[in-house]
Amino acid sequence: MSSWTALPDNAVSDETVARIDRWWRAANYMSVGQIYLLDNPLLRRPLTRDDVKPRLLGHWGTTPGLNFLYAHLNRAIAERQQSTIYVAGPGHGGPGLVANTYLDGTYSELYSDITEDEEGLRKLFRQFSFPGGIPSHVAPETPGSIHEGGELGYALSHAYGAAFDNPDLLVAAVVGDGEAETGPLATSWHSNKLVNPSHDGVVLPILHLNGYKIANPTILDRIGQDELTSLLTGYGHKVHWFEVADGTDESFDSIHRRFAATLDEVLDEIAAIKAAAAEQGEDLPARPGR
Repeated sequence: MSSWTALPDNAVSDETVARIDRWWRAANYMSVGQIYLLDNPLLRRPLTRDDVKPRLLGHWGTTPGLNFLYAHLNRAIAERQQSTIYVAGPGHGGPGLVANTYLDGTYSELYSDITEDEEGLRKLFRQFSFPGGIPSHVAPETPGSIHEGGELGYALSHAYGAAFDNPDLLVAAVVGDGEAETGPLATSWHSNKLVNPSHDGVVLPILHLNGYKIANPTILDRIGQDELTSLLTGYGHKVHWFEVADGTDESFDSIHRRFAATLDEVLDEIAAIKAAAAEQGEDLPARPGR
């Protein structure tokens, strides 16, 4: 199967759902560990104050969502053989991306002292946002990083820059709803007007609408679903909503299945757009300025 191929059967197996859930939970645990723990990484003994960092940096609020998206995109990449990069806009989502690169083995491959055992995990946790360690953002030290989250609204700009003249690339760009209030990000929604589906890759903006930024609630979470849909539609995007209600008793199995179905629907629509562009070929106009 090549890039931009729609799946004939989008049903996700029980085994796949279980693997996604296990990955997500492991990444969440490792993210919490990086924010809080100096020692005792596997909690093999009762937790004490000495195990906890004296000063905490990192943003737990955005991290479970980033890990959730990472796990589900991994599934889609594997099934579709799709060339993909992940741009994490929310600034303090750093522990999530470090956790995921550790889980897939890349981190230990590049940093041989961060081994895949309890001692390596202790070092991984201790170094996060700690003197002599690594920053709390997705910094250049993070494997594969091209964007340091929290840079005041540049996630979509960097995502489109990666997609231009790279026709096989999908860029999953997660936009924090606090970040979305910045001028650069608000303007970047218009970047889709510069994309040529025949020559360029695809940017998939994912608005992570968790309701809050560092100091207070966000505007986009307060304006209502119809108004936000109209806003993003006006920018030229087709909106797909995925929600998990506060206080829900829905099982994680059901949540994973719903999101997998939504993601497959979106990627199949993208595949259809790319197929139509390939059919028209050079008859499509080049981007403005070419």
